[in-house]
Amino acid sequence: MDFVLNAEQKELRDAIGKVCAKFDLAYWRDCDANERYPEEFYREMVNGGWVGLTLPTEYGGAGLGITEAALVMQAIVESGAGFTGASTIHSYVFAPNAIVVHGTEEQKKRMLTPLIKGEERACFAITEPNSGLDTSRLQTRAVRNGDHYVMTGEKVWPTAASMAQRMLVIARTKPIEDCKRPIDGLSLFYTRMDPDYVRTRKIPKLGRNAVESCQIFIDGLKVPEEDRIGEEGKGFYYLLDGLNPERILVAAEAVGLGRISLSRATEYAKERVVFDRPIGKNQGIQHPLAKCWMELEAANLMMLKAATLYDAGESCGAEANSAKYLGAEAGYRACECAVMTHGGYGYAKEFDVERYLREVMIPRLAPVSRELVMCYIAERVLGLPKSY
Repeated sequence: MDFVLNAEQKELRDAIGKVCAKFDLAYWRDCDANERYPEEFYREMVNGGWVGLTLPTEYGGAGLGITEAALVMQAIVESGAGFTGASTIHSYVFAPNAIVVHGTEEQKKRMLTPLIKGEERACFAITEPNSGLDTSRLQTRAVRNGDHYVMTGEKVWPTAASMAQRMLVIARTKPIEDCKRPIDGLSLFYTRMDPDYVRTRKIPKLGRNAVESCQIFIDGLKVPEEDRIGEEGKGFYYLLDGLNPERILVAAEAVGLGRISLSRATEYAKERVVFDRPIGKNQGIQHPLAKCWMELEAANLMMLKAATLYDAGESCGAEANSAKYLGAEAGYRACECAVMTHGGYGYAKEFDVERYLREVMIPRLAPVSRELVMCYIAERVLGLPKSY
């Protein structure tokens, strides 16, 4: 196997690094402290053609593989921007894949091009307050009425929903009791968020405060039939096209967050002098940092393996889930170790590592829990009986 990045991949990382260099740690610290969306960074991403990394070139996208997209997202995080920076374009890399694969030619032009150009913003409304990870039990309804649907329900955790003009939303179009399986009867829509029928509420949260997470309340929204993606009742299956890419991206970003934290801790350990010697001379400091480096590199290799398999059209469910798990756990330990290496200063915002520790909880919790990843591996790889 070849573990060396090719020339194009190196150029991508270098190019995104130059863009990120325009936004120093003080910029990200200010965005976080004031809960201010990093609009300037987002516009740089749009102007540089970084939005729509994996979307087809005929609609304005870059047409890259998930491997290249993961490297770009990882570089953004690793620059110091953290998950705050990555979240400005993260969802656009994988979520519109359902439109690419199952949308009509008219829908692709109408939906993807404005998104890539930054003329429209979108949020991705899947999860609901009472269903959690059980997508089959979604309660949002879309009832057909002639040439349109009437949608009512609630969604939770869409990123930057109050800034979005469109949403990719899944809703039940056929009662669950009339379906052969609970995952049937769900339909996927990409439609306008009409403020007369859609209301958003910001969710106060632990980290990534510059990029809001929201709750969406939908009350009688009229959704044109032409905004439905693919066939009615098959929306759940269309969502599956984005699951593995999302896990791969989250893994890459978690590793990036661990790397910037490790870098900050290492520099501090070299410079901080206590008892007339840098604390980096002490094995009690050295060994945890060395262990973090090894864990991050191992997690990154699994991420690259999953991405390579995906781009080759091969099955990668086990690898993508494992990469997400390993990346999140390695990233968490590195962020925690960075705070502990700084001692009391690790708790101070001016050293940034406390922000990374808050943000690294995201990949541990989403898009799938650690426990469900282990259930997946136990059942699909080891052949053990289903536990739930």
